[in-house]
Amino acid sequence: MHLAILMTNTDESDFAAQWPRDCQKFEDLISSVRPSWRFSCFPVKDGVFPDDPTKFDGWIVTGSPASVHDRTDWIVKLQALIRDRVAAEAPMFGACFGHQVIAQALGGHVEKSPSGWSLGVQEINTEGSPPWGSALPSTYRLYAAHVEQVTKMPTGAENVASSQNCPLAGFRIGNKVFTTQYHPEMRPAFFGALVGHLEEFLPVEAIANAKATQAEPVNTSAWAETIARFFESAVS
Repeated sequence: MHLAILMTNTDESDFAAQWPRDCQKFEDLISSVRPSWRFSCFPVKDGVFPDDPTKFDGWIVTGSPASVHDRTDWIVKLQALIRDRVAAEAPMFGACFGHQVIAQALGGHVEKSPSGWSLGVQEINTEGSPPWGSALPSTYRLYAAHVEQVTKMPTGAENVASSQNCPLAGFRIGNKVFTTQYHPEMRPAFFGALVGHLEEFLPVEAIANAKATQAEPVNTSAWAETIARFFESAVS
């Protein structure tokens, strides 16, 4: 399996430079359960896109502090690539911004969350039963770091996750598109450092929630297996 990772994270701060980039985070996550798979990274936020999309078995769209409503050239081009690859029935997974931009590209809608920033470990409920999701418990935990969320899914999409403040926390379209609003790629050390980094930028309530929940265990291994099974199901 050869996956293309579309890196959308625009953070070029000194903090970000101290940690693996999002491409590496996702590669480490999936390699933990499928060590033979190959990955190619494309920092689309810098305008770097694959020359030949047909080379890849599947696609991952990462998270980002950017908004899907930004009319930057790279976001416009990314949405066009998403529509092209989905039309070609190439499997695609998106997390956080990736979840949102896939939804927006395919006719869904994204808005600011009425409850404001979600930062910390979030309890999420599984909705529906995608065939690749048997590794996930009915309720699981992942890291949250977002202020926007999907409020309308694309036509033909099925909701696969919900949380207290995010009813559409993930969706699928058949067995070719799978998304989550959350961050399976983040690890505890990084998230703890991220909360400290964001403390001067985000509301006091969001930081307090993050600090209160960040030590809770998250279902990283189950999500690694789930993402891998999704791609295997899509190409079988």
